[in-house]
Amino acid sequence: MNKLILILFVSILSFLGCNKDDNSTIPLVAVELYLNLSNPEFIHLKVDNGWTYVSGGSRGIIVYRTNGQYKAFDRHCTFNPSSSCGLVSVDVTNVTGKDDCCGSMFLMSNGQVTQGPATQTLKEYNTSFDGTVLRIYN
Repeated sequence: MNKLILILFVSILSFLGCNKDDNSTIPLVAVELYLNLSNPEFIHLKVDNGWTYVSGGSRGIIVYRTNGQYKAFDRHCTFNPSSSCGLVSVDVTNVTGKDDCCGSMFLMSNGQVTQGPATQTLKEYNTSFDGTVLRIYN
């Protein structure tokens, strides 16, 4: 009887461990970036729904402005993060991001999934803005 319970317990743990849609499995990479938003390369971040890509994180970072606030999301798709092709790019609407590998779509204002198969939000980094310099960190 104890063997049966142990086998059942191990089976349940194995099943739960096979979730391919978990942004906690996206590699933890130290992020400490400073962007001077007065530089011309960041002109798109002066207005809401403006965005840019910067190096850093696991597969790059999307910096996005929404309601006067700055968000920073890892471009690493949260669906099947071990896949080498999962990369989120902002689409032509400037409102959503899409991973062309699995087809998942994410709302850029908060990283929430708008279309699966992903179910986990994009990995978000902390931001702070002093009026000139945007800090992105974890």
